[in-house]
Amino acid sequence: MRILKKRSPSLVTSPFRALKEYPIASTVVATIGLMAAAAVVNQRLADKAQRDHPPQGRFIEIDGVRLHYVERGSGRPLVLLHGNGSMIQDFETSGLIDLAAKHYRVIVFDRPGFGYSLRPRNVVWTPAAQADLFRDALAHLGVEKAIVLGHSWGASVAVALPSQHPSMVEALILASGYYFPTARTDAIMAMTGPAIPGFGDILSHTVSPILSRLMWPVMLRQLFGPKSVPRKFDGFPKSLAVRPSQLRAGAAEAALMVPAAILSATTYGELAIPVVILAGEDDRLIDIDEQSGRLHDEIKHSKMHRLPGAGHMIQQSDTADLMAAVDEAAAETLH
Repeated sequence: MRILKKRSPSLVTSPFRALKEYPIASTVVATIGLMAAAAVVNQRLADKAQRDHPPQGRFIEIDGVRLHYVERGSGRPLVLLHGNGSMIQDFETSGLIDLAAKHYRVIVFDRPGFGYSLRPRNVVWTPAAQADLFRDALAHLGVEKAIVLGHSWGASVAVALPSQHPSMVEALILASGYYFPTARTDAIMAMTGPAIPGFGDILSHTVSPILSRLMWPVMLRQLFGPKSVPRKFDGFPKSLAVRPSQLRAGAAEAALMVPAAILSATTYGELAIPVVILAGEDDRLIDIDEQSGRLHDEIKHSKMHRLPGAGHMIQQSDTADLMAAVDEAAAETLH
């Protein structure tokens, strides 16, 4: 008589039966598999983005940080510092670089973690830390003194430069900046997600790029509104902006926003150089009365221009006004 051996349940259990018998374990395994697949796809998309949009500038290494920058024109040095989540191409597509290069030696950096500049993790990249980095970078490029323009988060770095290194900056142009600590939902979201060490890396390589692509049109409406997105912004490389590395840097800067403002707010009244402040009257991201308006009150000798009908992205929508502010600030240094 033949004795039939009883098969091990594990050998005959189908995936559907396993899902039914072990729902939690099966869900965890499936989730891990999906996230791993997403990470692979996102990395391939990031590699393709870099092939499609190779660096257009030069590289220098400063204090262990590889910085990418573009230099154009001749004359008095003018440094442009972009906002959070952005890169050199923001100023490039706006036309500001070409306008300014007619009369200035324009130097535009990809700030750490954005574009093609690296963001080492052994540094907390506060505005003050970035100011030190750019001071050394400008010295390396033979710049002893410069006019500095910063947009949004770049304005925080710009205003930190003369606070840290007074002899380096001739004049400031601050556009759509955040200068004083107020509640920011984007900062709270960053602190509870992508900016958290370890967990943030997982998000930025899996979920965040997908969500960023889906939310891109909504984000642009918030940034540019009430004006429409100008056609020239089509040249901005979205695919570079949603790479995992850049999303991680953006989340880190969002998390730093309020603490950095707390530290910087005590220094504004000490500035003795020409300062021109610009803000869009209808900025949907920042309350310009609490930010630019208050800064204008703190820096008694500053000048402020409110741009009617403009949103946050005034370097794109009101490029000529921003260029006029550069010339205004430059002229004040000659008095």
